[in-house]
Amino acid sequence: MNDSTITLPWLVIRQDDNGNRYRVGRYATRAEAQKIADSLDSRGHKQLYWVERIAQGGTETAG
Repeated sequence: MNDSTITLPWLVIRQDDNGNRYRVGRYATRAEAQKIADSLDSRGHKQLYWVERIAQGGTETAG
């Protein structure tokens, strides 16, 4: 695990209309990540946005 995993444990994930998933960004707090996800989601595109937390072992978990 590196320092950025510890200090930026929250991810915003985007899923497009074909089911492909991408990391949009990493954030220090859930609130910050959720604000970004909500902002992107409000644009009205077909993509889905959600927040996940990186677990201690470095794997992603649903948030």
